[in-house]
Amino acid sequence: MMLKKVLPIAAALVAVVLLTVACTNDGTQTSSQAPNSEKNTANKNETPDQNKATLPEPVLQKTDQGEDVKALQQVLNQLGYQISITSKFDEMTTWAVTDFQMQQGRLPITGIYNKVTKKALQQKLDSNKTLTPGSALNKPDGNKKVVTNPHEVLELVNKEHSLPDGFKPKNLVVPDVNFPFDGFHEKKQMRKVAANALEKLFHAANDQAGLELFAQSGYRSYDRQDAIFASNVEAYGEEAANNVSARPGESEHQTGLTMDVTSPDVGFHLNTDFGKTDEGQWLKEHAAEYGFIIRYPKDKETITKYQYEPWHLRYVGEKAATEIMKKGITLEEFLGKK
Repeated sequence: MMLKKVLPIAAALVAVVLLTVACTNDGTQTSSQAPNSEKNTANKNETPDQNKATLPEPVLQKTDQGEDVKALQQVLNQLGYQISITSKFDEMTTWAVTDFQMQQGRLPITGIYNKVTKKALQQKLDSNKTLTPGSALNKPDGNKKVVTNPHEVLELVNKEHSLPDGFKPKNLVVPDVNFPFDGFHEKKQMRKVAANALEKLFHAANDQAGLELFAQSGYRSYDRQDAIFASNVEAYGEEAANNVSARPGESEHQTGLTMDVTSPDVGFHLNTDFGKTDEGQWLKEHAAEYGFIIRYPKDKETITKYQYEPWHLRYVGEKAATEIMKKGITLEEFLGKK
């Protein structure tokens, strides 16, 4: 009698178990499976964020290296720039940054990664708008004699590195500073980024030290440099001319990043006596604060291939200028191209 009562109960329990298994196989989740399923969903959602590069905070430029540069390169890759992730701010990284800046309209074209460039990159990432890498600036072609990125403020222009044919800098303006002559002349011009810095430098010299600086000669076209060099050859001979002036295409003045400065104490001339004046001494001490270097310093002629020129200011940006002037080195040495 007892066996007859137990069998129906056992059969009922088996039926419940089979029904539970059937529901589970049909896709219905049991309570014990739910936590694992939620965990898998969370992992899937985290993957894209883990792969998404974050823009770095510091100012970065050619010669820099490290994790911040790597992060920048990863972002540039995301935007379509096919550059190697080297963690070094190399020529290709400089090209990518410059090309991006040139495509943004009003963004300063420097080849340097800074706050305004970071903001523009972030906006581009957030907008998901298409970008065509290389549409504003051709990729470097490996020709070390001809400069491939003449828009970059740290680009080296000298007797071994000439500007491309027909190059004319963008955004040339006349800085609001003193000139020892009236009327417009192309040599009053500089690239806007350098002109803005020169204005700050001149104002500081006047306000802080009571000094009078005058801008004498900035941008020079290829044709004007050709005429200047030819005139010096006629006056001094080719060898001597090559020591005091550049051949056309090899002049920093053509970049729009250079200004020769002078003062009343030397009669507004450009000569080595300027380095002994209060203005010349002040520039040596403070030019870097505004992004400028004395491009052809004393006792560096074997490297620069030009005589000492205390009047020749070259804009390279505050970060590079500070290191160059503090160490007493040339742009060639800073870039490792001496």
